[in-house]
Parts: sequence; C-alpha cells; structure tokens
Amino acid sequence: MSDLFLSFILGIIQGLTEFLPVSSSAHLLFPSLLFGTNDLGLSFDIAVHAGTLIAVIYYFRSELTSMIVAVLTNTENVLGHRRLSYQLVLATMPIVFFGLFASDMVANNRDSIESIALANIIFAALLLFAYKFSSRSKELIELSVLAALFVGAFQVFALFPGASRSGTAITAALLIGLNLKDASRFAFLLAIPTILGALVFLLKDMMSYNGSIDLLPMIIGFVTSMVFAFLTIKYFLVFVEKIGMYPFVLYRVFLGAVLVLLI
Repeated sequence: MSDLFLSFILGIIQGLTEFLPVSSSAHLLFPSLLFGTNDLGLSFDIAVHAGTLIAVIYYFRSELTSMIVAVLTNTENVLGHRRLSYQLVLATMPIVFFGLFASDMVANNRDSIESIALANIIFAALLLFAYKFSSRSKELIELSVLAALFVGAFQVFALFPGASRSGTAITAALLIGLNLKDASRFAFLLAIPTILGALVFLLKDMMSYNGSIDLLPMIIGFVTSMVFAFLTIKYFLVFVEKIGMYPFVLYRVFLGAVLVLLI
C-alpha cells in the first residue's frame, strides 16, 4: 500500500472515529494488521489531529463566537454561553492534568492489541448502561459545575487506547442525565480544547523528532480527516436520537472480539 493511499485511508479513519463513540486507536490498527503498513510518523499524526480540530471549530463556529462574546461582555442575554465556556474549561482540566503526569504510563499501552480489545468491550458495556438506565431528560443549559467536572474526569479514561474520547464523554454526560443530543454536543465541544491539548503534546514531541517529513501525505491526511470529521459531526447530531447508542455498543463489542481473534 502506497503512503499516499494509506494517508487517505488513515485520514478517513481519524475523521470518522474521532467523533463517533467508537475507538479510533482500534481502527487505526487495522491497516498495519491487515496490510503490514508502516507508521506515517509524528508529523502525520499532527496533520490529522489538526484536520479534526478545524472541522469541529468550523461546525460550532456560531456557538464558539457566542461563547467568546459572552466571556468578554457582561450582558445578561449571554449568561448561558458564558457558563458553558467556563464548564468546558473546567471539564478539560482533568485530562490535561492526567496527561501531564501520567503520559508515560499511557504510552506504554498505546500499541497493545489486548488492552485496546478489552477497553472496547468494557466501555461498550458502560455506554450501554448509561444509555439504558439514565433519565436522558436534562438539557445542556441545566448542566452544573460538578456535572461538567464529572464528564471531564470520566474523559480521562480516553487516554487509554481503545476507550474512545467521544465515547467516554457521551457516556459520562448520559450518566448525569443529559439527553442524547445535548450529551453528544457537549462531548463534541469538549473535543476542541482536548484535541488542542493533544496537538500541543505532539508539537512538543516534534521538537525532538528526527524522522523525515513528507508533506504530501500530511496534506492528504489533513484534508481527508477534516472533511470526514465535519460530515460525521453534522450527521451524527442529526440522526443520533433516531438511531440511539445500541448500534455503537454492538459494533464495539464486535470490534473487540475481532481484535482478540487477530492477536
């Protein structure tokens, strides 16, 4: 498989799985498991993360603008957006703190197929529990400070390969009673500071990176991940209340079982 075609495939995988409640790390294993392909390097990781970041910022550009205006002004009609912006900052803190002090422990399990397979099955079960037994009656405007912190703390599990960042955030948001659409919206908005933080860590590693940088695969990965991430966000939020979480739960269990068979 050529590097250009591989960059296209990996860009699609990153764009789709970053925002679906499935594991991106599990899917990114398949090209190497099935075709014996090589890692495209740290620079490519930065490119596809940047693509997904641009996609989610563009999709929520109106809300983000309102939040920025709310933080900078004191008018009463923007209090909801100001509160949401503070909650997103608060919810981001646990994963930033844990990433700073436990990144080496996480990195040791990054390529462990066994860990990724097990995490898929465990977090599928947690998502099923949250979806089946939570009230799903609250709106995002009702989110409390403690609830936002709980979602952020639960999102720390996303540092472990196979857990899924959006999956952990949606699971936690459902557990505190948010309806499915608002749980997904909060998880996607929370992706912005989280992906930005991941990019900072990757850029820091890039400072000591000695590998070659191939610009064309980076461009392909960036554009592909951006387009597919935007489409995923758009259509997931449109259809999530119709399809629910059961298809994703079943798929994650199936994915975990397939990975076990491939070990």
